[in-house]
Parts: sequence; structure tokens; C-alpha cells
Amino acid sequence: MEPNAVLGPLHSDLVEDVVAMVRDTGVFRPCEVDVAEELLEAAALEGDESGYLVRVALVQDKVAGYACWGATPCTEGTFDLYWIAVSPAYGRRGVAGALLNEVEQDVVSRGGRLLIAETSSTEPYEAARSFYVRRGFREEARIPDFYKPGDAKVVFVKTLLQS
Repeated sequence: MEPNAVLGPLHSDLVEDVVAMVRDTGVFRPCEVDVAEELLEAAALEGDESGYLVRVALVQDKVAGYACWGATPCTEGTFDLYWIAVSPAYGRRGVAGALLNEVEQDVVSRGGRLLIAETSSTEPYEAARSFYVRRGFREEARIPDFYKPGDAKVVFVKTLLQS
């Protein structure tokens, strides 16, 4: 991981910087950035009670990345990885891996057995799909034309604890 990166909780004063980082990746559509902001605001305001768990990676007080996850409603031990994003300035320096390690440890500590990640099938999301596969996720489903014609939803699953 980036030698100076520190992982910590989301504080309300970081929400704006995390949203700006998500926007600056150049990967996410404006509506996706809006959703990220909505989840971050809920997490900052309500903490774990919001259902959204967040860790932020900081390098010298600058947002390098973040992850957001939570228990999947009406399931036993299944969690969704809602977001994992890294600033282009810190890409390929281990920040995403460190964030995912933190997520997985937290999920296991809560009795989680499955971690689900969904992403797009388009070229800008190739790095995300490759990252999930390298980190032990398996592709379980593809829903053609989900986001728009020609853009499938790709669902990845990682087993953390055997049931």
C-alpha cells in the first residue's frame, strides 16, 4: 500500500473531498456520483445505523480512496460492496487492496460469509473487473443491457466464510 496512506472512518468534513475524488476518477457518471454522495452523507450523519459502512484512505490528509459496504437486507451473512474508488493520483499503489482488506476483515467480524460486488461491463470498468478477479472474486452473473443497451451488469462474489 501507499507507504503514507492511513485508513480511517468517514468524518463529515471529508464527505465533500471524497465526492470530489469520485468525480475526479473520470469513470463514474454524474448520477453515480450523486448516489455516492447520498450514501456518504447518510453514513456521515447516521454512522453504522445508516447501513453504510465507510473507510477512507488518506495520504497526507488528502483523500486517496474510499470503500463503502453494508449488510444485504433480508440475507444471512451476505454483504454488498457498494463502492470502492481510488484517486487517479494513487492508483496502482495498493490503496484499493488495503481498502478491500479492511472491508473483508470487517465483514468477517460481523459474521459475513459472502461479499458481492457489481460493476459495468464497459471498458472504463475493466480495471475494476480485473481487480475483483485478482482479489479472489468470481463472476457469477451478467445481465445484458442492464445499465443501458450494450452495458451489462457484472456481478462478482467472494466467499469469505464457508456456510
